[in-house]
Amino acid sequence: MLKIPAFCQVLSINMKQSIKINFLALLLLLSLPSLAQDEYPFTYGEELEFEVSYGWFNLADATMKIGKKAETINEKPHFKIDVFGKTKGAATIFGRVNDNWGTIWDMESRLPSVSYRHIEEGKYRKHEKVFFDQQKEKARMQLFDKENKFLKEEKEYRLPGKVQDIVSGFYYLRTLDLSNLQVGDTVEILGFFDKEIYNINLIYEGQERIETEIGEKDTFIFSPQIPKNKLFRGEFPVTVWVTQDQNKIPVKIKANLFLGSLNLELKSARGLRY
Repeated sequence: MLKIPAFCQVLSINMKQSIKINFLALLLLLSLPSLAQDEYPFTYGEELEFEVSYGWFNLADATMKIGKKAETINEKPHFKIDVFGKTKGAATIFGRVNDNWGTIWDMESRLPSVSYRHIEEGKYRKHEKVFFDQQKEKARMQLFDKENKFLKEEKEYRLPGKVQDIVSGFYYLRTLDLSNLQVGDTVEILGFFDKEIYNINLIYEGQERIETEIGEKDTFIFSPQIPKNKLFRGEFPVTVWVTQDQNKIPVKIKANLFLGSLNLELKSARGLRY
């Protein structure tokens, strides 16, 4: 069993980054053949709830929500999608986390028009918006003060192509046809998050039937290739299980750390289309 001092170190240094990377793993599943435009496997009002754990310790809750109605940008309908992450229980001793990542996602192009982050981690605050011009391959980032009232900084970034953000990538994944993948297939993907371009290989590992809180599910398994760092163990430290049914929801994510592993598991799903 992991000793308490080592556990505390993992929480204080690695937990926030690990939760973020688990969601980033979903971003990496982007550039496979998609379904026809009207075949969205999700709809307004859908809500997925996850629990984040480290060994026997339940660290945080995470929720993914689709707005109950469309947002309109440039006369085009968009999904408004939010992800919330919040520490709970003993984990709050080492610093409270109350984060919100969001995207406003063009239903036609299946690309983000706007992404935003509201980060509260201990005393740290960050409020950020990114406006994407996918046609001109540009992103305009706005950074606000701690109270999210005044604009502090604005900067434009050139993009190497059309990109997804950390939240939109997950929902784009769910529109893809995964049925024809062969074990070992490698996909190179492109995403923009936290002022950086991500270009990482995603490996299809096969299929597995697993027990979940919403029943037994047949799943696809993916492992994104993560650049070497001090947080993760091995070249493919993150594994993602996605259901093979029409909803294509992630039911489990496992990240192997240098000390133990971090797990994110689906606890409930409401408002599913199928």
